Amino acid sequence: MSMETQQKRNAENTVEMDLAYAPSFIERQFPVNLVSMESFAERRSNQSQSITSLGKWWGRKPLVLVRATLVGLLVPATNNPVADREVFLKIMTMDGEGLRRRKDKPIPGKRLIEELSDLPPSTRARFLEAAKKANEYQIRRGLTKTERAELQELVFDRMSYSEKLEYCCRPEEIDGPSQESWKKINEHLGTDVYSLTDLIGVLGQRRFGHRPRVGDAFCGAGSIPFEAARLGCDSYGSDLNPVATLLTWASMNLVGGGEHVVQRVVSSQEKVFRLADKQLQEWGIDANDKGWRIDSILYCTEVLDPETQWKVPLSAHWAVAPTSKVVAKLIPDPASKSYQIVLVQDANDADLEQARQSGTIVAGYVTHPIQKEQGKDPSSLDMIRSSRKGASSSEFHGSGVRLWEASDVIPRNDDVFQERAYAIRWEETYFERRNGEEIEELTLHEAQLIPNLKELIEKDVLRQRTRRHFRAVTSEDIAREAKVKKLLDERLVEWQSKGFIPTRKIEPGYNTSQPIRERGWTYWHHLFTPRQLLIIGLLQSIASSELSDVESRVAVMLSIGRFADWNSKLCRWGTGAARESIGQTFTNQALNTMLTFASKGFGLSSGTWFMNLNPETITSHCEVRPLDARNLTANRDIWITDPPYADAINYHEVSEYFLAWYGDSLPSVFPEWYGDSRRMLAVRGNDHDFRQAMVDCYRRMADHMPSNGVQVVMFTHQDASVWADLATIMWAAGLHVTSAWCIQTERQAAGVREGNYVQGTVLMVLRKRMASEPVFLDEITYKVEIEVRRQLDEMLRNDDDSNPNFTDSDYQLAAYAAALRVLTEQQIEEIDPAREVLRERVPGEPSEVEKLIRNAVKIACDHLVPKHIDRDIWKTYSPSERFYLKGLEVETHGERRSGVYQELARGFGATNYDDLLASTKANETRLKSATEFGKKMLNGDAPFAGSLTRHVLFAIHTISKNGEVPGGLNWLRTELPNYWDVRTRAIVLLDFFGKLDTVTGMEHWKDDCESARLLAGALRNDHG
Repeated sequence: MSMETQQKRNAENTVEMDLAYAPSFIERQFPVNLVSMESFAERRSNQSQSITSLGKWWGRKPLVLVRATLVGLLVPATNNPVADREVFLKIMTMDGEGLRRRKDKPIPGKRLIEELSDLPPSTRARFLEAAKKANEYQIRRGLTKTERAELQELVFDRMSYSEKLEYCCRPEEIDGPSQESWKKINEHLGTDVYSLTDLIGVLGQRRFGHRPRVGDAFCGAGSIPFEAARLGCDSYGSDLNPVATLLTWASMNLVGGGEHVVQRVVSSQEKVFRLADKQLQEWGIDANDKGWRIDSILYCTEVLDPETQWKVPLSAHWAVAPTSKVVAKLIPDPASKSYQIVLVQDANDADLEQARQSGTIVAGYVTHPIQKEQGKDPSSLDMIRSSRKGASSSEFHGSGVRLWEASDVIPRNDDVFQERAYAIRWEETYFERRNGEEIEELTLHEAQLIPNLKELIEKDVLRQRTRRHFRAVTSEDIAREAKVKKLLDERLVEWQSKGFIPTRKIEPGYNTSQPIRERGWTYWHHLFTPRQLLIIGLLQSIASSELSDVESRVAVMLSIGRFADWNSKLCRWGTGAARESIGQTFTNQALNTMLTFASKGFGLSSGTWFMNLNPETITSHCEVRPLDARNLTANRDIWITDPPYADAINYHEVSEYFLAWYGDSLPSVFPEWYGDSRRMLAVRGNDHDFRQAMVDCYRRMADHMPSNGVQVVMFTHQDASVWADLATIMWAAGLHVTSAWCIQTERQAAGVREGNYVQGTVLMVLRKRMASEPVFLDEITYKVEIEVRRQLDEMLRNDDDSNPNFTDSDYQLAAYAAALRVLTEQQIEEIDPAREVLRERVPGEPSEVEKLIRNAVKIACDHLVPKHIDRDIWKTYSPSERFYLKGLEVETHGERRSGVYQELARGFGATNYDDLLASTKANETRLKSATEFGKKMLNGDAPFAGSLTRHVLFAIHTISKNGEVPGGLNWLRTELPNYWDVRTRAIVLLDFFGKLDTVTGMEHWKDDCESARLLAGALRNDHG
C-alpha cells in the first residue's frame, strides 16, 4: 500500500471517528418551545393518536417528542447553529413550509376577516368587501379557488405557531418534508435522501456504522420503541410489567403491521362482537318488550340507617340527567322501610335545583326524608361502615366491612353496602317513512315485518333513527337482572377455570388496598356487576373458540382490558355538571369505589370494544419482551427511557387490574412471557433499595451500548434534590450529562389540579463517562460557574425574540444541566458516586451534588438580567429586589407555577418572599403590584422593606391613588437620604415598571404603569 493511499485512508477513518463522536444537535440546542406546542397539540388529539386506543397506560410520552428526540440525537451539531436549527425544523416539518404542508383545516371566515382588517387597504380590497353593517367586512364574493387558497395562506402565515397548529395535522400524519425542503436538508447534511427512514439510516450509518438501534428498558405503552421503529430504527422494548410489553407489542405488530393486519384484527373483533350480541338477544337480557336495548344502567349503593332502621339509597344528588331534564325522587315505603326511586321527566329548573340539593350523603353523613321527619341526627358513613368492627378479623376488614369470598358476585343481605339499579337509559331504534310531506314513524318490530326493508332503506324511503329514554327500574327489569345472575352462576366455575373471568385475589398495596378497605372486595371480579361479568366472560369464551392467529388474540385481550376499564363498578356516571356519560375506571391511578356508578349496555360498549387502529407499515427489526432492566442483554446504540421515579405511579399495582383479565392467557400466546406483575421486583420508592436498583438498571444499559452511544432519560420532577438524586444515580452508573431540556407535555386544559403540579418532561442527555483523571471539588465549583454562564449565553444567542424558544424554567434547568455536565464528566476526589447514591439522607441536609446544583441556579439568576436593566445597575440591587424584578419578568411570560418562583428565591437568596406575592396558589402565583403593596413594608426587618424598589413602588402607588405626580416625586426626595445618588437607579426601575402593561396578563398593573411613566419623566426633569 502506497504512503498516499495510507494517508488517505487514515484521513477517512479520522472523519468517520469525528462523525461517530461528534456532538448531536440535541446536545447543543433544542427548540423546546415549538416541540412543547407540538406535544400539546398531540395530547389534544385524543383518540386520533396512533397508539392510545390500544389500552390504558399512564405517563405516555407524545410521539412527536420521541421523534424530535431521535432526530436531535442523530443530526450532528455544526459550527452553524442557525442552519442546524433550520434543518432540524425542516426534518420535523415544523418550519414554515412544513406547517403549510400540514395545514389540513380551513381557517373560518370570521378569523380571516379579523386578520385581514389589519392589512393595508389595497391588500384588504383584494379579498374583502363592505358588509351590510357599517364598518364591517365580509369575504368578497366571486373569489376563485386560487384566490381562496392564496387568502388562506396569507392569513395562515401571519398566525403565531400555536395558532397555526389549530389548523394542522401532526407531523406523523404526512409523509415528511417537501422535495424542496429535502434539497436544503441534503445540502446541509451532505446526504442524498428523500424520506425520513432513509435519512435516519444514513445518519445512523455515519454515527454507529449501521442502522440506528434504539431501545427502551422501561417501555410502558410503547411510545419510544414504536416511534423509533416507524422512523426506520431497529427497535427494542422491554418492561418488567407484561401489560406494558403487551401494549408495546401491539403498537409494533397491530398498528405497525400494516393494512392487512389491521383488517384481519378488525374482522375478528367484529365477528366476536356480533356472535356475543346474537347470544345476548337469544337470552333475552338486553332488551325490553318494546324492543328497546339497554344503553346504560345507573346504580347506587344502599345502607341501613341505624337511627331510623330505614334502607337509604346513597347519592350526592338526584339530578340524574340535567341535559335530558330527568331527575329522581325518593318516595318513602313504610311497609318495607325503604324508598322507591321514581324518575321525573321534563323537569323544570326548580325540579333540577331541588334534585341537586336533595342528596342523601352530605359531607360524609347519611341524611334522608324520614330521618329529617323524625328529627334524628344524621349518621356518618364511617360509623355505619365500622358498625361490625368487633367481628372476627378473618371475616371482616378492620374498617368494618365484610371481606367478600371468591364465590360472591353480589352483596349478601347483611352486608353494609347493598347495590341497587335505580334507572336505565334505553335506546329505541325506529324508522321514519316519508309519505309525501308527512313522516310516519314505525317501530323496529313494525319495520322488520316489511319484506323489502333493505331495499327501502337503500332508496331512502325508510330512514333508521335512534333515541334514548330514561326510565326507573321496574319489576320486569329486576327479573331480567335475576336471569343475568342465574346465567352467570351456571357458567362461573367453568369460565373461571378457563381464565375467562378472574380468579386472582387483590394483593394489598398503596392503591389496591382501597377497594378491600372500603367495600371488602378481595378478588378482582368483585369490582364488576353480574351483567358485566357475564358479557366479558361471553366475549372471552367466543374469542377462545373462534380465533387462532396471534394478532387477533392480542387484540381481543386489549379489547377486554378496554372493556374492563370502561365498564366496572368504579365507573362514574356523569363526568361533568351537565354531561350524561360514563367515565372510565382509571380517571387517575386510584381504585376509587363509588356510591353511585353506571354500567354500559352492550351496544354502547361497541366504542370500547373496537380499537381505532390507524395502520402503519413497520419494516425494521423489532423486539419486545417482559424483562427486568437489570437483566437485559440487548445491545443498543441509543437508550431512551422514562423510568419509574419516586412512586409517582404504582404501575405494578394498577396493572394487576388488567392482568386479572388476561394474565392467564398471556403465556399461551407468548410462551416465553409471564402473566403477573412481578410486584416484588418492581423498581419503586425513593429509598436506598430504589436508588441501587436504578444504578443497576442504568449501568446495565451503559454496558450494553457502544463507547459513542447515548442515552436520554425522561423524567417529570423539577426539584433540585430530585435532580441531584437522579444525576448521582447516572453518575454512579458510569454516565455523564451532556445537556438537558424541559418540554411542556401536559395538556393546558387538563382540569383543575391542586399543588404545584408537573407540567413538563425533562430530557436529560447522557454519554458514557470516559475521563479517568480525578479532580478536586473546588476545581469543579469554578468550572461550574464558567459552564453555567457559557450555557446561558449560548441559549440567549440562539433565542428568537419574536417567537421565544426558551421559557424561564428552561434557563433554570439549563443551569442544572450545566452543573451536572461538569460534575459527572470525571471523578471527584471528595465524592464517590457509588457511595453517595446509597448514603442515608438526613432530612433537610443537602448533598454536595445538590449544593452544586443550587449554586448553579444562583449563578444563573445573577447572570440573567431582566431586559431594559443595565447589568452594572442590576448588581446594585439587593437579593430581595432582584427576586422581585426578575419575578415580574417571569410573570410577564405567563409563568404562574409557584415552584418557579420558589427556585428563583433560592437562587437569589431571597428569604421571606411570601409577603411579595399577591397570590400563593400553586398555579396562580404572581407578585404584588405597587397599588397592592399600598403602605405595607415601607419599614421593618424584612429584607425588601425600606429598599429603593419598595420606595419607588410606594411613590407609584401615591400617584395612582391621588392622581398627582408631585406627591410621588416628593416622597422619593424626602424619604431617600441619598436621592441624588440613586436617582438614575430609580429611573431604571420606573422604566421597567412602566412597560409591564404592554404584556397580556399584566392588566392589574395598568394604572400603576401609567403612574410609573409619569414619575420617570418627573425624575428625568428634576434638576434640583
